[in-house]
Amino acid sequence: MKKITIIGGGITGLTAAYYLEKQIKEARLDYRVELLEANQKLGGKIQTEHREGFTIERGPDSFLIRKQSAERLARDVGIGDKLVKNGTGKSYILVGDKLHSMPQGSHMGIPTQVRPFLQSSLFSMTGKLRACMDFVLPKGEAAADQSLGKFFRRRLGDEAVENLIEPLLSGIYAGDIDDLSLMATFPNFYQLEQEYGSLMKGLRKTLPAPSSTPGKKESKFYSIQGGLETFVQAIEAQLSEGTVQTGSTVESIERQGEAYQLHMKKGPDKTSDIVLIATPYPVMKKVLKSFDFADELTNIKATSVANVALAFDHSAIKEDIDGTGFVVSRNSNYRITACTWTHKKWPGNVAPEGKALLRCYVGRPGDEDIVDLSDEALEEIVLHDLNKIMNIEGQPLFSIVSRWNDAMPQYGINHKQMVEELEDHLAADLPGVFVAGSPYRGIGLPDCIDQGEAAVQDILDFMATETKGII
Repeated sequence: MKKITIIGGGITGLTAAYYLEKQIKEARLDYRVELLEANQKLGGKIQTEHREGFTIERGPDSFLIRKQSAERLARDVGIGDKLVKNGTGKSYILVGDKLHSMPQGSHMGIPTQVRPFLQSSLFSMTGKLRACMDFVLPKGEAAADQSLGKFFRRRLGDEAVENLIEPLLSGIYAGDIDDLSLMATFPNFYQLEQEYGSLMKGLRKTLPAPSSTPGKKESKFYSIQGGLETFVQAIEAQLSEGTVQTGSTVESIERQGEAYQLHMKKGPDKTSDIVLIATPYPVMKKVLKSFDFADELTNIKATSVANVALAFDHSAIKEDIDGTGFVVSRNSNYRITACTWTHKKWPGNVAPEGKALLRCYVGRPGDEDIVDLSDEALEEIVLHDLNKIMNIEGQPLFSIVSRWNDAMPQYGINHKQMVEELEDHLAADLPGVFVAGSPYRGIGLPDCIDQGEAAVQDILDFMATETKGII
């Protein structure tokens, strides 16, 4: 029996393990799957903590509904009935010391309706007129890649970027949009400009028409009752006994004839016919260190972030705000980068009756050292910033600090080219070795699940080639 080894037990590796086993069973193939995870727990950044009736996510708290792979996987592993949609109250952007409502009729910060944009208090009249130049500016010259910041500043101007687009997009990638790759993050915007000559025109042509029915906004995110770690546990429960091996660190691999030898940090070495590396980028480079091309690979920067969850009696919040949270413009004198009023975003799912749960985020380019401060210092900074806006009385019932050091991959200019070059090296020098996960083609949960599914197809295609069309 041949073996497929997956290195890394985050959501990408788990997805690949689940769908590979499913395909192997259905096709009755003579392969078995082995998943090796260095830590004692699976899930990577997906971590849920339960305390005093609160459900607290240390990492991601949701995934986009429109990206259907995550919902499909949840239903496949039997927890479709646990999917919950987010509450849809107002969201805000903090500029200076004032919260401004997110303009209606915008997509990822780009206006799709002119009137709400012109009525917004977020921008000066000069900034509004500059953004509307998008309707008449010629499309940019064709380019293999460019920075997000350069692209959006050219189309919409600095004010729209600083006060709206940057806070939203930096909240996704935890990076500097002037350094991030357009083609590796939002190539659709480049395509809209090239086809329609204007982002606003392109979005109005391609987005679904807004609902004419009055009432609440449509939910855009799913979470899972009991927390996202329930998702990890449900996938693991579907895997065959013995598939998952935690506390198993792969130090390096080397080719051994038609197979690969995996050198383990502890215990005997392992042999595998096919290997999928679904780890952080530095771990991948270390695992491949015995091959010359690994030294030539571009380094991917990664930023550090932290979040501080604060639990309160609802009565402690003296100036409650109608909404689910806010992001912070860099034109504001705050160290927090965003705050989610979690008990409103997920009503009835994360906090007991009469309680409130806030989750604040820190760590941005130029202020990454904040992540290394003590829990007490971070709580003090967060409360100081929040009290400028919300007037919270007293101390929290408790707080939980989650740090993610060098955990957010930064897709620099020409990132896609780097990934393609890596995959070309693997195909030429290490047939049967594949990579997938957040360092490559998207960092959100559905993006990682998509990559896990794509890796499964790549592996099946490779198996079919090796077995001369049996599959």
